Amino acid sequence: QVQLVESGGGLVQAGGSLSLSCTASRSTLSFGFMGWYRQAPGKQRELVAVISSGGTISSAESMKGRFTISRDNSKRTVYLQINYLRPEDTAVYYCTARPMGSNTNYWGQGTQVTVSS
Repeated sequence: QVQLVESGGGLVQAGGSLSLSCTASRSTLSFGFMGWYRQAPGKQRELVAVISSGGTISSAESMKGRFTISRDNSKRTVYLQINYLRPEDTAVYYCTARPMGSNTNYWGQGTQVTVSS
C-alpha cells in the first residue's frame, strides 16, 4: 500500500500562482507514472497532467501553458506549478500514482485550490 500526501493548496487571487506537492510513503522509482487530476464542484474528475518514470508528460490540452508538472524521485515527490490562476481553476486537486505493471492507481486525499476573482 502507498500513501500519497498532497500539500500546497489554498486561497489565491486570480492571476496568482500556486505550487502543489505530493509525497509518496515509499520509493517512487517503481511508479510508471505520477500526476494530478482535479475535480471542481458538480463536475467530473479531470486530468491535469501526468509524468512517466522517464519524464514524458501528458496533459489536458486546456492545461498546457499554465500548468507545469515535475517529478523528483529522490524526494518521492511530484509537483504541480500553476500560474495565472483563474476562478475556474477552483477545484480539489488529487495526486495519483500507478506502479509499473499495475492497472490500479493510488490516490491522495486531495488538496483544495480556491481562486477568487
